[in-house]
Amino acid sequence: MKPLILSAVLLSAGAFAVSAQAQQWSTYPESYLGGDAMWWELDPDGGASSSDDFGLRLRGGAQFNELFAVEGHLGTGGSDGDVSLEYLVGAYAKGIVPIAPELRVYGLVGVTEVDFDVESESDFSYGLGGEFDMTPNLSLGADYMRYLDKSDYTFDAASVGLRLRF
Repeated sequence: MKPLILSAVLLSAGAFAVSAQAQQWSTYPESYLGGDAMWWELDPDGGASSSDDFGLRLRGGAQFNELFAVEGHLGTGGSDGDVSLEYLVGAYAKGIVPIAPELRVYGLVGVTEVDFDVESESDFSYGLGGEFDMTPNLSLGADYMRYLDKSDYTFDAASVGLRLRF
């Protein structure tokens, strides 16, 4: 009888340990939504002065496993003299490299449409960033994006913000 009770206790303890470890792992797909402060710069080629200002960006997406997600950006705000950023909207594939359980770096590639008060342009976009989990569902992140790379100017943005997973 004692071996049977001991086996049941050990089996229960093992099941509890596996269950506790499984609760630490994320279940995929996982949705997220974030808000960022965004510092942008429109830099014309050929010696003209650049424009830069502050805006806001909303980003959301779905992470399908620990290495891949899709993400969308919607940003607006800021005016520097003759140039105002009306909006930017884009869709990106996100490759993720876990550094530690709570720390990740990532790369983004996709397409963005940017509308300034003077014109609207679309282009291939790319960027790099990183995130640190402050709680199981809340992370702090920063990234740098090249939204437009045209022959006569570039449009870049650096962003810092929070992301909520649900």
